[in-house]
Amino acid sequence: MDSDEFALIVEGNPTNRAILERLTDTGLRDVWLVSGCLFQTVWNSRTGRSPHYGIKDYDLFYFNDDDLSWEAEDTAIRQAMRAFEGLDAEIEIRNQARVHLWYPQKFGMPYDPLRRATDGIDRFLATACMFGVSGSANGVANVYAPKGFADLEGLVIRPNSLTNFDAETYRNKALRWQKLWPELRVESVD
Repeated sequence: MDSDEFALIVEGNPTNRAILERLTDTGLRDVWLVSGCLFQTVWNSRTGRSPHYGIKDYDLFYFNDDDLSWEAEDTAIRQAMRAFEGLDAEIEIRNQARVHLWYPQKFGMPYDPLRRATDGIDRFLATACMFGVSGSANGVANVYAPKGFADLEGLVIRPNSLTNFDAETYRNKALRWQKLWPELRVESVD
């Protein structure tokens, strides 16, 4: 698998395609469709399931460090959500410039400030999850895949070596995914 094949599969999910077509309408800077809606669409393609199977939400990361207040993020999210009116999907939008402000309290461990939206992708728990897709001026999808496609293509869940890695969260997510996609091979963290 390469970036072109990945993008083709991801856009085979009509919800992913609709979100990607509307990204520029959000007004967000450095904005990426990320996470489960991408890698789970590929799992569904590889295992013969519907493109939407098992996907609970569609996550967008953006980066704006002009104002790190909760109010600024909330305003940006509400404005961006207008671009997705009429789309039947749960969409979650998060400013990656703010994660270091709330992460330690929520998860009990430090989180260094990020410099761009894709830095958040680099910190996903498993290598098969580390993907982002963003549109470009000419309509061609930009794919961010820092660990490549081997684990995704091989249906392997492997821990990502992170400074904020939480083994219990990894195990819980992997177990949930494996219940939905029993073809997955999960590597242990022990």
